[in-house]
Amino acid sequence: MYKMKRYPVSVARERLADILDAADAGQRVVIERRGVRYVIEAEKRRRPAARHRQPALIKVLDAAIRSGEWTWTWSGDNLAFAPRR
Repeated sequence: MYKMKRYPVSVARERLADILDAADAGQRVVIERRGVRYVIEAEKRRRPAARHRQPALIKVLDAAIRSGEWTWTWSGDNLAFAPRR
């Protein structure tokens, strides 16, 4: 069995953080206002749905590029990748 805390609405206004902490700890909290009872319970957290991994958009073929050891060089009129030396 679990504990249940009860608060009048005037106290609940002042102690909202405590009420939420109690609900997180698995307690039911009842707030009463003008004879009406409101029950506060934390919802069980759902695990996010498994995401399907998408294939990579860019394939790295050169080990120098993969390791970050590259630079730019001019080859004729074109700019090209070159490994750092």
